[in-house]
Amino acid sequence: MRRRGAAGAGGRFLLLLLPRGALLLLLGVCNALSLEIKASPKVQAYVGEHVLLKCSFKSSSPITENLLVDWTYRPLTGGQMERVFHYQSIPYPTAAGKFKDRISWAGNVANGDASIAIQNPALSDNGTFICSVKNPPDVYHNLPQTVLLVTERGLAFQLSSAALLSLLVFLPSLLVVILLLVRMGRKFRVLKEKGKCGYKKSSIEVSDEPEHTDRAGCGGKIKEWCLNCVDTDEEDP
Repeated sequence: MRRRGAAGAGGRFLLLLLPRGALLLLLGVCNALSLEIKASPKVQAYVGEHVLLKCSFKSSSPITENLLVDWTYRPLTGGQMERVFHYQSIPYPTAAGKFKDRISWAGNVANGDASIAIQNPALSDNGTFICSVKNPPDVYHNLPQTVLLVTERGLAFQLSSAALLSLLVFLPSLLVVILLLVRMGRKFRVLKEKGKCGYKKSSIEVSDEPEHTDRAGCGGKIKEWCLNCVDTDEEDP
């Protein structure tokens, strides 16, 4: 009776261990056959300018023609995920929807690159992109998300070739004008200092002055001489 009881207890113990062992085995297989995928969490883009969505992966299995790459998209406003790109040996861009003829393959699976490019992004393209890679038997992986934010570039950065050429011509001319003004200012300052230090006028400058100044000078001298004479007469006894 004791032996039968011990056997029954051992059987129940084995039954308890089997699910745990199977679970651990399953987790070990999943870890061995997992893929590691990396993607940029946020990408800034500008309206009408080419933008790259990077995605890289590492697989424990050799790369084969069975490798699959899928890119899905969900708008910022919400809604269901839609597949916008598929790759299996060759790229298969979406043939319908807002990204038709605007998504191209920019990756290289041999180097673990599953990136795509978007041409002429628009404000309505803002949303979340998810890169998914499967390389059988490696099919278990994380799902990194990339948020695309498309904005309009500021006017300060919108320089056309003509505007840039005009700027290159204008800057040297402005520099020359500034140098001339500085030089003229220095000359004017020197002439002003010479005038303060008793600068003698030329004969031409003296002849050009009005004659009444000399008369006024002579009249003043005569007046002063007369006043001196009066003072001397008053002092005599």
